[in-house]
Amino acid sequence: MAQKILYMLVPGANISPFDVSLAADSGYDMVIPLTGIKNEDVIPMIQDAIFCRAPKNFNNTGIFIGGRDVNLATDMIDRAKKAMVGSFQAAVFADPNGAYTTSASVVALVEKTLKEQLGKGLQGLKVAVFGSGPVGLCSGVLAAKAGAHPYFCQLTADEPVRAANRFCERYEVEIPWVSAETYREKIEAIKNADVILCAVKAGIRVLDKEILDHAANLIVATDTNAVPPSGVEGINAHDKGVVVETAGGSFKGIGPLAIGNLKYKTQYGLFKKMLVSDKAEMIDFEDAYHFAVSLLHQVEAKDTDPLEEVA
Repeated sequence: MAQKILYMLVPGANISPFDVSLAADSGYDMVIPLTGIKNEDVIPMIQDAIFCRAPKNFNNTGIFIGGRDVNLATDMIDRAKKAMVGSFQAAVFADPNGAYTTSASVVALVEKTLKEQLGKGLQGLKVAVFGSGPVGLCSGVLAAKAGAHPYFCQLTADEPVRAANRFCERYEVEIPWVSAETYREKIEAIKNADVILCAVKAGIRVLDKEILDHAANLIVATDTNAVPPSGVEGINAHDKGVVVETAGGSFKGIGPLAIGNLKYKTQYGLFKKMLVSDKAEMIDFEDAYHFAVSLLHQVEAKDTDPLEEVA
């Protein structure tokens, strides 16, 4: 019997044990890490993997694109598409730094909470995004694709604005920037926000209670930081739409472990999908978002708490 093999293409020197464990648990017999991979290596490596197996057995060969650079991951996805030749195909799943499945889970949970609160999702809402790393970038793009008006809140002068803008352009969205380097600028950045997405480095408090007291329109805020102190004061790690009171009203908080639970289910489920789909899947963060939403819908159909179910 043919072995189910997943090749993990990683630009850096190390591969994520988290990714390896999920891939193995999902059903792959062999998980092969290939590190130090350059963009120009992608096509020959994938073709080397697909040409040695009969096209009808495409589910037995999978490609995972890791690393930490979302722009490079997008380049590698584009190369992967070009690597396929006729009926010689393989499923490809990109999730650099876990950002694709994490951002997918952030936005899916925000939309669910908004629909419970307002009867509608992100359409037309102002979304303040703190953190221009992989998760913040992907979350901002997903929010824009959902019809929101996201903007990046620049916390430091050395944030990679040009790289972030290039990533947004690739997905045909334009997301403006506002300065949030000072205390007063943070207040200005969030005072009219309907939603806050906080995806900064672990262990950094970005928004304290005094700043949040000025967010009179705030409906939902998320925090991906699981290392104390929290990025958003008042949001605890396990919070699943828990009400946080402020001087200006209240908002619902979604904490990092609630996000992480759905992220885990999403990544695991996408690995499984690669193995059983009737076509060679090509998965990026927009696909991960739709999958995360489908998970929540499946659980809602059972008339249970969807956030508890995916925990």
